[in-house]
Amino acid sequence: MLKNALLFIIRLFVGGLFIFSGLIKVNDPVGTAIKLEEYFDVFSNDIASFFYIFKDIALPLAVFLVVAEVVLGVMLILGVRLKLTVWALSLMILFFTFLTFYSAYFNKVTDCGCFGDAIKLTPWESFTKDVILLVLIGILFIYRKDLSNDGPTWANWTTRISLVLSIYLAITAIRNLPFIDFRAYKEGVNIPEAMLPSAPLQYNYVMKKGDDLFVFDQYPTEEGYDFVEMKLVNEDALPKISDFAVWNENGDFTEEILRGKKAVVLVTNIAKMDKSHLDKIDAMLMGIQKSDIDPVLVAASSEEEIKALIAERKWDLEGYQGDATVIKTIMRSNPGLMLLKDGVVIKKYHYRNTPTYSEVLELLR
Repeated sequence: MLKNALLFIIRLFVGGLFIFSGLIKVNDPVGTAIKLEEYFDVFSNDIASFFYIFKDIALPLAVFLVVAEVVLGVMLILGVRLKLTVWALSLMILFFTFLTFYSAYFNKVTDCGCFGDAIKLTPWESFTKDVILLVLIGILFIYRKDLSNDGPTWANWTTRISLVLSIYLAITAIRNLPFIDFRAYKEGVNIPEAMLPSAPLQYNYVMKKGDDLFVFDQYPTEEGYDFVEMKLVNEDALPKISDFAVWNENGDFTEEILRGKKAVVLVTNIAKMDKSHLDKIDAMLMGIQKSDIDPVLVAASSEEEIKALIAERKWDLEGYQGDATVIKTIMRSNPGLMLLKDGVVIKKYHYRNTPTYSEVLELLR
C-alpha cells in the first residue's frame, strides 16, 4: 500500500515536471532547435564529425522531443501504458543527463534550455535536476512490473488529444512566433535600459594574507594582502541585455538604431532565408518611405551578402551586420520584422505575418 502510494507520488512529480518543461518548449520549438544545434556543433568538434549532419534536422528533432515530453508526462500521470512510458522516460532522462553533464563538466553549452527561456539554470543546476529525475525514474523502472499497463478509456483519449494538441501548438509556434515571449527582447522591453545594470554592481574582494583567505566588501588599503579574485554579490542586477550591437564598414551604429522610429528587418542567415513572403516586406518598406520611420536591415551575414540582398530587392534602407546568436534570440523567424520606438520593442512579426505599411504607421505614430 505504501509502495503504491510512493510510486503514484513519483509519477505525479515526474509527469508534472515533464509536462511543464515540454509545454514551455512547445511554445518555442525553434529555440529548442537552436539549442540542439549548439550541442551538435560541440559534439561534432569534440566527439565525432558526423554529429554535424544532425543540424539539418534540428527542428523536427526539437518538435519530436518537446511533444514527447508532454505526451509521456500525461501518460505517466494518467497511467497509460506505464511500462512503455517508463522505458521511454528512462532513455530520455539518460540522454538529457549525458547532455547536462557534458555541458557542466566541460563548460561547453552554458544553458541547457531545459525550461526554454522561461527558467534559466546553470549547467550544474541542470545536471543536478536530471540526476534527481534519473533516480526517481529509476525507482519507477525497478518497480515497473507493479505498474498497470492499461489505462482507462478516457485516459487513452486524453493522451491522444495531448499528442494532437502539442503537435498543433508546436507547428503554430514555428509558423508564427512563440505564444509567450520569455526572452530579453520581448515586446515592451526598453533595450537601452535593459543594457544597463538595474542597480549599482556590488563586489566582494577575496584577498590572501599568509595562508588565510579574507573577504572584504571594499578593496583593503592595508598592506600585506594579495588579491585572489573579485566576486559579484548582486548578480540579479546585471544588465538583461549585454550583447546587442549593429555595425557596418563605416563603424558602430548601435546607438543610432536605438533612436527614433525604426522598422528593423532581421535576418539570421541570408543564404538560408525564406524568400516566399519577401513581397510583403517589399510593400511595407515601400509604404513607409515618406514617413518618419527609418527602415533598416540587420543580418548575420557578410557585407557583400547584405548589399546584394538590398540591391536585389531594391530596398531603400541602411544595412548593418549583427551577431547571429543575438538575432536568433530577438527573432525566431528568418527573416522577421521588429518595430522600435526610441529603443522600445513595439512589435515583432514572423515573415508570414508581415504587417501592411498602414499598420506599421499606426503602431509607430
